[in-house]
Amino acid sequence: MIGVAGCGRMGKPMLAALRSMGLRAKGFDVVAKDSDWITTDEARFGADLRTLITVVRDIDQTEDVLFGAQNFINAAPKLDRIIISSTLSPRYVRALRQRVPEHIVLIDAPMSGAQIAAERAELSFMLGGEPSHLDEAQMIFASMGKHFHRMGAFGSGMQAKVLNNMLAASHTAMTRMVLDWADEAGLDETALLDLIHTSSGQNWLASGFDDIEFARDGHDESNTIGILVKDVASAIDAAPDGADLTPARVIQGMIRDLKPRS
Repeated sequence: MIGVAGCGRMGKPMLAALRSMGLRAKGFDVVAKDSDWITTDEARFGADLRTLITVVRDIDQTEDVLFGAQNFINAAPKLDRIIISSTLSPRYVRALRQRVPEHIVLIDAPMSGAQIAAERAELSFMLGGEPSHLDEAQMIFASMGKHFHRMGAFGSGMQAKVLNNMLAASHTAMTRMVLDWADEAGLDETALLDLIHTSSGQNWLASGFDDIEFARDGHDESNTIGILVKDVASAIDAAPDGADLTPARVIQGMIRDLKPRS
């Protein structure tokens, strides 16, 4: 049985994609969901769990899932593979290998594409792990995604993801600033976004502005804008020694200052 821990805006459609491909899959969340396939019952979820995919928000929730409140490392007797799909500090992820029993395969597989890509089963996965382990798990990834990037050993996928998300955060911050300035100048939003899409300012947020669910959100600790702040912090945590962290911290500050855009 494949289990998805964390059935929010990303985990729930990922679970649906797995099931739509005929895979035996169920979900766990600490908040009750309107679904026959998602439970809050830890014992029920862990009983025949073989592959655990974690899509929870942060390190604290990951700790709960693996070692703490849920403790599936010990509470799921058949568990033999863990796929980390949350975006976390690469340093934390690499250290998991020393904490998780050797017989349990570890793969890091953070994803990109936002909720819309999860709903369309078109996620991009950044994969870290032994090649044979990735081969064995490919059917799982293919059920949920469209692009698969093998980055190297365990932890490499997460390193790539936080760097990618730092760029996504910069696109978000700068695109929103440009749109605010355009409002002051009397420019039409749709016309400007169309221009950006076909010119040198093209970026993921601007090109998908009407589809990306958080494009107009302001900062809140519980939403995707808040998650971007966390993701930049994860990139900073894994920065090279002596790196200039000023640009990353400026991006964080701009994201924190975002107000809702009507």
